[in-house]
Parts: sequence; structure tokens; C-alpha cells
Amino acid sequence: MKRISILLLVFCTCLALAAWPQLPAKHKITKFNVPGAGTGAGQGTVGLGIVAGKSIMGWYIDSNGMAHGFLRSPAGKFTKFDPPGSQGTYSYGMNPSLAITGYYADSAVVFHGFLRTPKGKITTFDAPGAGTGSHQGTEANNINSKGRIVGFYTDSNDVRHGFLRTPKGKFTTFDAPGAGTGSHQGTVPAGFSGLTNAGAITGSYKDSNNVWHGYLRDPKGTFAEFDPPGSVSTLTASINPEDTTAGSYRDSSGAWHGFVRTSDGTITSFDAPNAPGGTYPANINPEGAITGAYDDSNGAMHGFVRSPKGTFTEFDVRGAGTGSGQGTSPNTNNPAGWITGNYVDSNGVNHGFLRQ
Repeated sequence: MKRISILLLVFCTCLALAAWPQLPAKHKITKFNVPGAGTGAGQGTVGLGIVAGKSIMGWYIDSNGMAHGFLRSPAGKFTKFDPPGSQGTYSYGMNPSLAITGYYADSAVVFHGFLRTPKGKITTFDAPGAGTGSHQGTEANNINSKGRIVGFYTDSNDVRHGFLRTPKGKFTTFDAPGAGTGSHQGTVPAGFSGLTNAGAITGSYKDSNNVWHGYLRDPKGTFAEFDPPGSVSTLTASINPEDTTAGSYRDSSGAWHGFVRTSDGTITSFDAPNAPGGTYPANINPEGAITGAYDDSNGAMHGFVRSPKGTFTEFDVRGAGTGSGQGTSPNTNNPAGWITGNYVDSNGVNHGFLRQ
């Protein structure tokens, strides 16, 4: 369940096919830690997103338990940043030009969106209707090549609503038709790769019975709501340029599975071959390859890549822990198939990784 919290309410689904050998020799894994990252349990470095140019963004948690944003260049150089007044910075979206969006908490734990330009200028913003109480406010989590930002805001009644922000700062707010209007219900776009350049948006909504469902909002604002067969809770994690979405769902027995949904609405379920504990897709790239994590019988995480044809490669970062809540958690794969994510060691510390 740790991956779901890191990746902002999202992700799981699978289709058991032939497993490839783990850690093929052609794949190099580079570990990294942001200077200043803490070394205690729950601290460290989270590599969240990688773009075509191979730059990586995410956040790190220092020894005081505070989160800060970072950008890692292809050469391994780190740039750290925080919006003014931040008491915790979470970078959730980046485009190929290296514009970064996300959110931060102020001293009252109210959330605000931010945009960091490729030159490092930071602009903060709040969606219309965002609440001003603790754990309310604006959370941005996607930016596309056109500079459009998608995220959600929590209003004064703790209801969540989606928003789209143009490069000029104009907001359009939206709600999935089936979204509930009670506390902690509503509409949430998927993080990092929940928005296409054409303007399609995917994510999840919680209905009035507190059940999660998936949705796809097309560029004209028309919604398609969906659940894989047998789902009692659906979390959509990612969309690619073909409007193919990936995510996870829970069945009535409590088991989590992965799914992929094509633009015509066809849904295929899947499970990583060695996944008795659950399969959690995190990202689908333009080629249709899906990466994510699965839990073993001990509750430890392992990475996987599912090819567009449905074959699996499973892998672990050397040094990842083998206990419950530990292990390897891939978060994003770029068009070239490079993967970034984080692994949790036996002491509960997060470290970033890049798999080429």
C-alpha cells in the first residue's frame, strides 16, 4: 500500500504470463541520494518522474522529516528547491522542457500549487474554491508539453475537485459525474502522467458510498467512467498518448490486480507472475510498456515491467530490504524504457534509482 500513498492515490493491475529472468545483464541500475536527504526510517530520496531527456525529479525527506523538491540532471547533478514559505515540498509533474509542478504545505498545513520554470523561477497558485483549512487547498500533479497543469483542490468541506490551469493562469474546474460530494469524496487526477499533450486526463473518483472508480476525461470535457470486471475499488495511475490507461483494482477478496484499458474501452487485468500480495502499476509509457511494483508473501516490494505484448520482467535494486514495506518501487518509465523510482532498505530508508 506504500506505493499508493507515494504516487498520490493510485495504481495496480496484472495479467499472469511468462516471467523473464530478473535483472538482465543489459540493464544498468544506478542508485542515488540527494545531498541533505535524511538517513532515518521514512526519510531519504524518492525518484518520482523521468522524462525523455532522462532528467529525474522527485522529493527528498531530510533528517527533520521535511520534504524538499529536487531535479537530477542526466549527468547526476542535483538542484534542490522549495517555494517560499514551504514547510514541505512535493514535486509531482515535469515536462520535457523541465518545467516542474507540484504542491507545498505552508505553516498551517494548507496546500498550494507551484510551477518551477526550467530557469528556476517559482510561481505559486491556488485553484478557485480551494479551502484554507489544514490539509485543504491546491495540489498540482501534472504538466504537459504545452504548459497546462492538472491537479485537484480540496474545498472547505473537504471535498476534492479536479482542475486544469492554462499557462496564462486560467482555471477550469471539473468533477466526474459519479463523484460524491461528502467529506473526502470527489475527483482526483492521477499523478505525473495523468495528462496527455492533447489534453486527455485520467484519474479516480470516490462516489457517495466511498468507493473509488476510474475515469477518462477527453480534451472536450466528456467523461468515461470505468471499473475492471470484479473491481470493488479502482485506482487509475497513468495515461499515454494513445489514451491507454493503466492502474490497479481491488477485488472482493481484498487482492489487488493490475489493469490496462485501451482507448476503445477494452480492459485487460493482469498480475505479476510472482505476486501473491498484489500488483500495482505506476506508469505506462508511449510504447505501452507498464512499470510498477508487486508485493511478495512477506509484504516486500519488487519491480516489474510489462511489455505491450504482456510479457514480464521482474527486478530488484541491490540493497533493497526484504521485509514488509521494504523493497523496490518503480514509479515512472520514459519512452526509451528507462525507469526511476525508490527502494526502501532494511532500515526503512528511501533511496532513488535509475534503471537503464
